[in-house]
Amino acid sequence: MSGFIISRRTMLTGSALLLATTAMPALGWTQTPKKGGRLVLAADSEPRNLNPAIVASNGVFFISSKIVETLAEASFEAKDGLAPRLAVSWEGAADGLSATFKLREGVKWHDGKPFTSADVAFSALQIWKPLQNLGRTVFKDLSTVETPDDLTAVFKFAKPTPFQLIRNALPALSSVVPKHIYEVGKIEDNPANNAPIGTGPFKFGEYKAGQYYRLTKNADYWGKDEPYLDEIIYQVLPDRTSAAAALEAEEIQLAAFSAVPLADLDRISKVPGLKVITKGYEGLTYQLVVEINHRRKELADLKVRQAIAHAIDKDFVVKTVFLGYAATATGPVPKNDPQFYTADVPIYAFDVDKANALLDEAGYKKGADGNRFSLRLLPAPYFNETKQFGDYLRQALAAIGIDAQLINNDSAAHIKAVYTDHAFDLAVGPPVFRGDPAISTTILVQSGIPDGVPFSNQGGYKNDALDALITKASETLDTTARTDLYKEFQKQVAADLPLINVAEWSFISVASDKVGNIANNPRWAVSNWADTYLES
Repeated sequence: MSGFIISRRTMLTGSALLLATTAMPALGWTQTPKKGGRLVLAADSEPRNLNPAIVASNGVFFISSKIVETLAEASFEAKDGLAPRLAVSWEGAADGLSATFKLREGVKWHDGKPFTSADVAFSALQIWKPLQNLGRTVFKDLSTVETPDDLTAVFKFAKPTPFQLIRNALPALSSVVPKHIYEVGKIEDNPANNAPIGTGPFKFGEYKAGQYYRLTKNADYWGKDEPYLDEIIYQVLPDRTSAAAALEAEEIQLAAFSAVPLADLDRISKVPGLKVITKGYEGLTYQLVVEINHRRKELADLKVRQAIAHAIDKDFVVKTVFLGYAATATGPVPKNDPQFYTADVPIYAFDVDKANALLDEAGYKKGADGNRFSLRLLPAPYFNETKQFGDYLRQALAAIGIDAQLINNDSAAHIKAVYTDHAFDLAVGPPVFRGDPAISTTILVQSGIPDGVPFSNQGGYKNDALDALITKASETLDTTARTDLYKEFQKQVAADLPLINVAEWSFISVASDKVGNIANNPRWAVSNWADTYLES
């Protein structure tokens, strides 16, 4: 494992950082796992809803994935990059109209009731399809779920649905909740949304607002001899500098999701007893994008969008904003995706002179003050890096005569301004690539998305050819043909620039060297941690 513990002196910057794929071997530890102990870690947010079947997001998964399990989890080694969880096998019909899941025997809910196929059917039909933020797209054609016995669930689709998509969606979108808890009353108002009942290795213990979440060992967990830990405590530390100090003081043993600022990693990597780890996030690639409001006349002009793309020095952004812990982007699929990525797309090299020439050609000449026109620029407030890039982009646009007026909002105001009110010209967004372009990626450029849907095309962009390609890919059953369609999708997006992909990054964990079995799957931070342990 020592080969994966890094310092800034040995860190490979840029694309080399992100080129690890799900084909790489699992990361192992030489120590024999110990049983018992309390793992204390940093949490920088407090999700309002802890039900991952409704809210499929990393903030929710970080806590709830230890409690509520999915049908399968991402894997470095297993076939198709999937390891069994509540399902032990899965198979899609050749006609794309059904998918059969064989379920794990002997699994119990935390309240002692047996887990059965009825729970899977209820979760899929009553939550994933109608309520889940991402499942509404993936499971839109799911018509019924047959349950011929307690350990078999057969998903039936009204239209052919690629099994590749269903398979890729399992780690993030198939959290199963107990039917007997949710079948009475309104699902969205169920108390279990904030005190989850699952089948996972840990049970929900308690939550103290502004202080901590406590999870306790599930003694009846189906995994043999698991979990190893007795307890997990999420210490609420919204200030990232607090996480670094808590690690050094040995008050916590883990800070995941880059809770320690990038600027502190070089120093903290030299602290005895701490390790900095870049693996375990390959399935959670974030993308830094410039969102564009195409209702604005200037921005509806391709030459203007090309000029903005040429004005951005992506290498500088990676080195300065992300301190090398990122890679430059070429399009809507990240470089570290082994299934769909293609480099064969139009590239916009950093070239201020070309950018100015394109704006001149478009008819937007500089005025006496050196400006061509002004834009409202709204950086997403979720990460320091998105806010810092907003500052950089304002300067980059000034160099080509575009006056960008920065508008900084809190999270709620930003989401409303961009995704409901469309009160922006440019925005800086951090969408997540979740292993398949049909999951939270095509929605960024597809037309017809209702107002108010976060992280979607709310810029009014419409391209009939691109829409048709997206629809065709969603209905194509042949894996090779579907993959080729998404490579064409990348080319068309890069050519027409409905948005501008700038960089892609993952996260970094800092942990005590007493924490074992870290980063051993591509979604480790949001997996169940059944095999994570503490050395005594």
